[in-house]
Amino acid sequence: MTKKIVLAGGTGFVGKYLEEKFQNSGYEVILISRKEGHVSWNNQAGILEAIDNSEMLINLAGKSVNCRYNAKNKEEIFNSRTETTRILGDAILECENPPSLWINSSTATIYRHAEDRPMTEEGGDIGSGFSVDVAKAWEKSFFAFTLPETRKVALRMAIVLGKDGGVIPTYKNLVRFGLGGIQGSGNQKFSWIHIEDLYQIILFFREKKELSGVFNCSSPNPVTNRELMSHLRKALNTKIGLPSPKWMLEMGAILINTETELILKSRWVIPERLEKAGYKFKYSSLDEALRQIFTK
Repeated sequence: MTKKIVLAGGTGFVGKYLEEKFQNSGYEVILISRKEGHVSWNNQAGILEAIDNSEMLINLAGKSVNCRYNAKNKEEIFNSRTETTRILGDAILECENPPSLWINSSTATIYRHAEDRPMTEEGGDIGSGFSVDVAKAWEKSFFAFTLPETRKVALRMAIVLGKDGGVIPTYKNLVRFGLGGIQGSGNQKFSWIHIEDLYQIILFFREKKELSGVFNCSSPNPVTNRELMSHLRKALNTKIGLPSPKWMLEMGAILINTETELILKSRWVIPERLEKAGYKFKYSSLDEALRQIFTK
């Protein structure tokens, strides 16, 4: 029998990478999404059929936060995470042969703005504001389910870096147009993870059956925004990088329909539980990650 994995909301940058990786490893990968050709979120019977007899369920669903936080977008961001998680949990409860592992996305944004010390799973301070409220509700929806046969892992993911999407094209354009200087004070921390490490961490959880609960999914070596932009200029062989003060970013965010929180919030997150469990990062330093990303 072909091994089966279900990717919920797996149509973006991360989902496409995971889909290809698992298919190359011999898995049948079934996607649940709003796109034609996939199992629809409105198809309860189809979702149950997809999840039943699967080895693993990975939920990446959620409207992009790269938008203005008006009332309509806030509601969609919130519901696209909590409702999809509820739908999946309800389906698992009905499965005759439920998956042994359910990995649900969460976000490193759940922690407060931190420039004084790193945030770990045990010692980190939960923040406040809209993004944090979404993250807390997301995890609450996930852990509300009691599933005796299904182990649950919530990944508090940092910014995912890789060749073919995510934030890299945006940063690349900034640097190439001479705007690769610091953003805001430049002191805010940038926590990140290479997309290949994200995939390897999922495999790690598949094998380490004693692990469950909340895990920070980030490189052990976050950098400041100042260091990030310096590394990017070096990787792209660009010497000039004009700074972008906060007021300029605020104006630009309105023009391009996004929020400055994505750039200015200091996310200082350390993967303490992963490292204690024995996971070894393939790309632990930003230099290594960027070298792989920008090598043709």
